[in-house]
Amino acid sequence: MIEVEVACELPEIDPAPLVDRIRGVCEREGVRRATVGVMVIGEPRMAEINREHRGLDQPTDVLAFPIDGMEGTEDMDDGPPAELGDVVICPAAAQEPLTTLAIHGTLHLLGYDHETDDGEMLDRQDALVEALS
Repeated sequence: MIEVEVACELPEIDPAPLVDRIRGVCEREGVRRATVGVMVIGEPRMAEINREHRGLDQPTDVLAFPIDGMEGTEDMDDGPPAELGDVVICPAAAQEPLTTLAIHGTLHLLGYDHETDDGEMLDRQDALVEALS
């Protein structure tokens, strides 16, 4: 089971589609048991987080903070589920649909990195956007 914990600071945003995409990515990537956090926040908070973790004093659309990675995500009955990490999304800074950003952030939690690969992550993202739409 994929548990998604939601913290949404913006009442005008319905996080349900984001939760659906996060679960869909996990299931299609072979994750059967894990917890993921998703936060939807405004520009000031995102700029603060981006400055603290990346040294960039500006908001960005999505950040991902991996914790356990894929370790412990298989279907087991004993022990707590793996903590994949948190996906933080800022709608005001987004240039693409929030559901795409949820997919993007979740792929980062699963170990993908578009800054170091040869396009695999973004290709996988495109395939998942299509499959989960």
